[in-house]
Amino acid sequence: MSTRPLVRVGIIGGGLMGREAASAFARWFALENFPVRVELTAVCDLQPALLDWFRTIPSVRLLTADHRALLASADVDVVYVAVPHHLHEAIYLDVLRAGKDLLAEKPFGIDLAAARRIRDEAVRLGRFVRVSSEFPFLPGAQRALQLVAQGGLGRVLEIRSGFVHSSDLDPTKPINWKRQNQFCGEAGVMADLGLHAVHVPLRLGWKPASVYAQLQKIYATRPDGKGGTAVCDTWDNATLHCVTQVDGQPVPMTIETKRMAPTETNTWFIEILGTDRGVRYSTKEPKTLWTYRRDKEQWWEKTDLGFAMPFKTITGGIFEVGFPDLLMQMWAAFIAERAGLLDGRFGCATPDEAVASHEIWAAALESHRTRQVVPTP
Repeated sequence: MSTRPLVRVGIIGGGLMGREAASAFARWFALENFPVRVELTAVCDLQPALLDWFRTIPSVRLLTADHRALLASADVDVVYVAVPHHLHEAIYLDVLRAGKDLLAEKPFGIDLAAARRIRDEAVRLGRFVRVSSEFPFLPGAQRALQLVAQGGLGRVLEIRSGFVHSSDLDPTKPINWKRQNQFCGEAGVMADLGLHAVHVPLRLGWKPASVYAQLQKIYATRPDGKGGTAVCDTWDNATLHCVTQVDGQPVPMTIETKRMAPTETNTWFIEILGTDRGVRYSTKEPKTLWTYRRDKEQWWEKTDLGFAMPFKTITGGIFEVGFPDLLMQMWAAFIAERAGLLDGRFGCATPDEAVASHEIWAAALESHRTRQVVPTP
């Protein structure tokens, strides 16, 4: 019998990300010498077919369509919620008031006001809450963070960060909830993808002081899947031209979130250029880290990355990293930090960072409306 403490997890929302979380828990033994065990014990979803998928997991003892039944279970310590954005606030508050800790999906509420209410309630109740953002756990992202922390960049000249894909280029693709403001939120693609793009800059203390936004709505309607059409009113692409402060100096920063970026499948990237050194990393080349150093001439150097993750696993160091590995690392960070065992490693996005991201999107919406540079709250 293991003497390591056990954390019992419940999932509300058994779709794509709920099943990915379940797969991470099933592979938990791949983490070497991890001090906490994790077990999936309960799942809630409104679709019986999705609940049926979880019946194959021996540790799951509760399957329900009522999230309140899951929250009432004494067999659940932590809840992961992956539901449409308009449901975030009500369900997240229910989780917190039920005395459970929370790993929340981004964007942490449908808008800034909701995000602030969720954060403030978590603080009031003393619950441990973090927000899902997997990509900074990539080896390339971790190396970029290390380079900045070592102070070797010199004066930072510019920053680019983004998350883009091309899955909406086909105008015949049927509409879903992420393409409608009433479910996704007025910030559209920024709310849906944006925390991925700003997690690293915010963690480095580089919150934009001002924003000039260029937002695009590309297809006004889409098939509704029932033989008709439906209004598609969210922002599809967003490019934010920002100014942040780095070591007391103003620095330009560009943030991109796009659903219609030709040739991009699901690309996360970060680029930080300084007078002495620079770093560039993208999931388009997941094993490749690009760096430069100032000399008589400058050139980009290519480093081939292995499986260098914050939390050690049984996986050999020469192997490649995939999305399931990132998800497990994010969950390991959540569980370790909750137990006070993060030990200086990179942690999940905090409620304050999630609220800060919403403050950026609010400024971007105002900037687009006024066609002016807008300060962030």
